[in-house]
Amino acid sequence: MRAEAQAHIDSIKDSLALLRRFLDWDRALRRLDELNARVEDPTLWNDAKAAQEVMRERRRLDEAISATRAIESELSDTAELIEMAEAEGDTEMENEGVAALAALSKRAAEDKVRALLAGEADGNDTYVEVNAGAGGTESQDWAGMLQRMYSRWAERHGLKVELVDHHSGEQAGIKSATLLLKGENAYGYAKTESGVHRLVRISPYDSAARRHTSFASVWVYPVIDDNIDVQYNESDLRIDTYRASGAGGQHINTTDSAVRITHIPTGIVVQCQNQRSQHKNKAEAYNQLRAKLYERELQIREAAASAENASKTDIGWGHQIRSYVLQPYQLVKDLRTGVTSTSPSDVLDGDLDAFMAAALSQRVTGETVEVEDVD
Repeated sequence: MRAEAQAHIDSIKDSLALLRRFLDWDRALRRLDELNARVEDPTLWNDAKAAQEVMRERRRLDEAISATRAIESELSDTAELIEMAEAEGDTEMENEGVAALAALSKRAAEDKVRALLAGEADGNDTYVEVNAGAGGTESQDWAGMLQRMYSRWAERHGLKVELVDHHSGEQAGIKSATLLLKGENAYGYAKTESGVHRLVRISPYDSAARRHTSFASVWVYPVIDDNIDVQYNESDLRIDTYRASGAGGQHINTTDSAVRITHIPTGIVVQCQNQRSQHKNKAEAYNQLRAKLYERELQIREAAASAENASKTDIGWGHQIRSYVLQPYQLVKDLRTGVTSTSPSDVLDGDLDAFMAAALSQRVTGETVEVEDVD
């Protein structure tokens, strides 16, 4: 069989193996049978909330199992078609089979990622918080580039983007910003982006045209709906009001409408200034606080997410999850998975799917790779 066809087959088999491992195949089949039996029970809808949870789990399992079986069947049929074409010397049919394998490989990868989004809050909207590291204008400009990158990624996926909080840099970029991304599986896809991001480039702010390294941190945490109970004591909160900065008209810049809430036991700080009303800003800040406290609990339960806390305390060398090199060569390299791109312009324009998919897969397999950072 041609090397190109075999490469597609190997890729599809890898996706299927990860899907089966993630689903715990035999357990998933038994669980689906149990859920199907429950759906047939007329008393299920006596508790509407419980019924909705059963239907949601059943739909997720059924879709994942059906997709896996369909890909396995198509893989077998297409491989047989290619072998038959090779035996008969039918180059046209062989080429059609290879093209079908390429499309199937892409579909298997997409189905794999969708199946991996089965966490408790993966389907929720998400906050994406970007903070500039030390380094003044350079890092603030880099943080602004990251804010745009995640906005563009969200737009590519049909997500709605809202700017919740924004603090402009002194000359360029931002000191910090918080985006709210609304849409299906927003948190599930974006959650692997938490960490420190490193930029290497010839600085446009250096008259000597020297190469600079800049750092910025990204923290992703889910929007919490009313079904998730997050508890905290009001006595543990410090609430400060201050004058909002940036554009917004006369009112927003002349009253203490912006709100900052500090959760003293954990040191978590949230703030909002995008609304004219202090009341609305406070409500949004409380939403962010609940989301961050919930994400902290997820980190405790999922040791694999511990990098988020480290990224909040040290935005600098040795903590980066990804490096972006713009000069003297072009390369983006993920230091957790080894995934690379030779087109930083595309990545910075929101082409992040390959990085996210690899990081999600790594969370399932637990496999780590030795990756050297770029110079």
